Amino acid sequence: MRAQLRAELAKQRSTRTGLGLFATMLALVALAILLHALALPAHDLAGRDHQLTVLGRGELLGVLFAALFGAVSITAEYRHGTIRPTLLAMPRRGRIVSAKLAASALIGGAFGLAGCALAAAIGSAVLRARGIEIRLDAGDYVLLVAGGAVAGGLWAPIGVGVGAVIRNQLPALIGICAWLLFVEELLVGDVASVTKVGRFAPGAAAAAITGQQPGALLAPAVGLALLFAYASVAAVAGSLATTRRDVN
Repeated sequence: MRAQLRAELAKQRSTRTGLGLFATMLALVALAILLHALALPAHDLAGRDHQLTVLGRGELLGVLFAALFGAVSITAEYRHGTIRPTLLAMPRRGRIVSAKLAASALIGGAFGLAGCALAAAIGSAVLRARGIEIRLDAGDYVLLVAGGAVAGGLWAPIGVGVGAVIRNQLPALIGICAWLLFVEELLVGDVASVTKVGRFAPGAAAAAITGQQPGALLAPAVGLALLFAYASVAAVAGSLATTRRDVN
C-alpha cells in the first residue's frame, strides 16, 4: 500500500493538471476576495459574521478545486487509457482506489489550506486598508485555515468517488461545480430558511468546519463528522464501482 501511495503521489507530481488547478484556484481566490472586500459597502463588512463570510470564499473555492482534483485524478486514467497498465501493474483494484483516495486527501488538504490562508491574508489586508475594524480573533483565523485544510482533505476523496462512479471526466467535473456553486446556494439560501435541510449538505458541512455562519450552519465538530461520513460513502461507492465494473 505504501508503494502504491508513493507511486500515486509521484504520478500527481509529474503531471501539470494538479499544478494548473492549484494556480487557477489561487487566482480565483484572490479575485473573489478582492471583489467582495472592495465592492461591498463598509457597513456590510463591519460585523464578524459578514467578515467570515467574505473570507469563507477561500474555503468554497478550496474545496471546489480539491474535489475537482480528486475527480480528475481518476477520470483522467479512463480518459487517456492509462487505467489499463495501472491495473496490470497492480491487479488488486481496491489498493489502487485506496492510494488515490489517500493521495487526493493529502493534496486536497493543501488546496484547502492555501485557499483559506490566501483569502485570510488578502481579505484582512483590504479591510485594514479601507479602515474597517477586523472583528475576527486568532481563534477565528486558526479555525478558518485549519478547517479549510480539513474540508479540502475530505472533499478530494468525494471527488475521487464521484469520478470513479461516473468515469466520464466532463460530466463529473460539471456535476461537482453545479452542486457546490448552484444547488447548495439554493439549499443554504431560500430553501434552507424553510426546511433547514441545506445545512446538512456536504458543502455546507465544509463551511461549518471553518466556523462560518454559526447561527445557520452546524457546529464545526458536527460539520466535520458529517463531511467525514459523506467522504466515506463516496469512497466506498468509488471503490465498488472500480472493483466490480469492467474497464472498457
